[in-house]
Amino acid sequence: MTAIPCMTGLTRPERLCDETRQFALDSMKGKYGDEARAVPAVSLDGIEGFDDLSPDEKYAAAVETIARDCPLRFISGERIVGSATLGAAIDHVVPAFRNGSAVFPSVSHVTLGFRRILELGLDGIEAELDRYADKPYTVWLKRAAEAFRLWHGRILRGSEAENPACHTLLKKVPMGPASTFREAVQSLWLTFAFTRLTGNWSGIGRIDEMLGPYLKRDLAEGRLTLDEAREILAHFFIKGCEWIVSDTPVGSGDAQHYQNIVLSGVNENGKDVTNEVTFLVLDVIEELGISDYPVTVRLNRNTDPGLLRRIAEVVRYGGGIVAVYNEDLILSSLTASGYPLEEARRFANDGCWEVQIPGNTYFIYGPFDGYSLLMKDVLGLPDAPRHFDSLDELWNAYADRLRSYADEVFRIVADSRGYYTEDGEWVWRNSGPPCAVISLFTEDCAKNGRSYYEGGPRYTVFSPHIGGAPDAGNSLHAIDRLVFRDKLVSFDELTELLRNDWEGAEPLRRYARERIPYYGNDDDEADSYVTRILDTFADAVLAHSRETPVLFIPGVSTFGRQIEWSSSRAPSPMGTKKCAILSGNASPTPGTDTEGATAVVKSYCKADLKKQVSGAALDIRLHPSAVSGGNGLAALVGLYRTFAALGGFFMQTDVIDSSVLEAAREHPEEYKTLSVRVSGWNARFVTLNREWQDMIIERTSGGTV
Repeated sequence: MTAIPCMTGLTRPERLCDETRQFALDSMKGKYGDEARAVPAVSLDGIEGFDDLSPDEKYAAAVETIARDCPLRFISGERIVGSATLGAAIDHVVPAFRNGSAVFPSVSHVTLGFRRILELGLDGIEAELDRYADKPYTVWLKRAAEAFRLWHGRILRGSEAENPACHTLLKKVPMGPASTFREAVQSLWLTFAFTRLTGNWSGIGRIDEMLGPYLKRDLAEGRLTLDEAREILAHFFIKGCEWIVSDTPVGSGDAQHYQNIVLSGVNENGKDVTNEVTFLVLDVIEELGISDYPVTVRLNRNTDPGLLRRIAEVVRYGGGIVAVYNEDLILSSLTASGYPLEEARRFANDGCWEVQIPGNTYFIYGPFDGYSLLMKDVLGLPDAPRHFDSLDELWNAYADRLRSYADEVFRIVADSRGYYTEDGEWVWRNSGPPCAVISLFTEDCAKNGRSYYEGGPRYTVFSPHIGGAPDAGNSLHAIDRLVFRDKLVSFDELTELLRNDWEGAEPLRRYARERIPYYGNDDDEADSYVTRILDTFADAVLAHSRETPVLFIPGVSTFGRQIEWSSSRAPSPMGTKKCAILSGNASPTPGTDTEGATAVVKSYCKADLKKQVSGAALDIRLHPSAVSGGNGLAALVGLYRTFAALGGFFMQTDVIDSSVLEAAREHPEEYKTLSVRVSGWNARFVTLNREWQDMIIERTSGGTV
């Protein structure tokens, strides 16, 4: 059969059977996504009086219709069954249409409480619902559970002839608790698939913690071999590719369904959870190169050197699939923000990389451009340039604007989520559409009698995210050098040059661009500007963190918005022209880091990233030659150790040669499965438009460790 391609010059291992590998290729080339696109949604047109129903009644009817009428798919040889077969779910809507249009949007940036379905089964979850039968919202949770039962029943009946082995599993799970690895994987998949079928994009969470105990018991009791377990787990990954289509319209990339997986780290009791499943996941990624489940590994001071080496081995195959968290720093960050330690130890992410407690969190983030805040709000460019007599005066004005921005966002967020009564009681507002499927798998919604959007979860989190901080910091550094220290130009002359996009001042622009060291080169002075911005922003946000039940926490990201922002961005004092695509996340401005990836990591870690409670992402791109052989592998392991030891938060590393990306741009038909890390998600490179491709090609670093 055709080999699974690798674009870094390595040959992928072949551990899985040919049938499984062919299943993977079919999935990644869009066979099942095309099938889903052919049936976008079920119809609600036949429901009499639908328009007169309440929103919750409409949602319940939509989910029940999906469960009853969606196509079922059984694939020869699949080890687990169930598929999200309605194509409109790929577009982030509930795939039930009225008069040809979607009625409800769906939910993402969430990781649901899948562990409970493994431990309790749907029967156990419904038994808990019965304890809250007096709460009006319980009826909608019960309706969602009934829809799940309806869909499960259809698959159970169909599998009797189509897949007898899975039929046996489905007699028990997910209605009851799982007791074996096969049952646990089937239960987890079918529950996840149901949430996807109804349009939602949930993360998976800590898959090794959830599945590891079942596999360990099966191995000890001789029910299963490690090779058999790998095949089963591979099918979980392959089925997660069922929304890939063969001809994706170009844009910000496919595979953006936030189904992130988290590996390793400690459990609630502080015990390491690393187990056989941890390594099987890495095996599957290494062999199949499936990027639709981005994986993040929790590193800590006690991480097994063997796991670190295994991460590095897999990362060398490219695709940017495996990233790392610094668990020690994140636990310190979460507990400082008020999370109990036992709860904090459960952290995963929102399906992207922002940290949250799975099954207990409503999360939303609000990104903003910190660079434009400096250039437009403070410097007044281009229309009303302001004058500053010193860098301190300029810095104080910018710091004040960061604080006032945080204040403004907090007031808007607090008012939109709830209010205090005269008696000091907090009353939640409903801030979103019906979403009982999500609420069903969010632990406290039943107890609180409120939906996911109405303060039902244990934690309601809003996180302002600063973007462009490296660009703003570099701009302040350039102003300090050009105007106040080297005195190459006056302040007003510089702002006039910026108004004119550096026209007529090419030598000075090149001096600013090439002669001044910037963030990302382990230069303390250059890095201090970015550090100061991040710390000031975080302090401004955290000043409001305990004022309401809404957790107000900072983070650092762009998620590719540097492309969207570029059209309105001013020329910079560091020598970039107007409309330039600048830094992504907490990474250096493109072209300014020249000292290799280790220097970038050191610069990034100089900020107190513990304050960025939601997260602060660093993007690193390495040339395959930098990580080849034993020395290259050791260098990559050393990079991870440096990241953790110096206080990093989250780092995503891609290994690719720009020449391969250029070739893929010229001949996309030959590179259909070439995956790259975009931000919190991965995408096939050929599904990115020209601007997004340029961003990936120009990304830090210079390719060396």
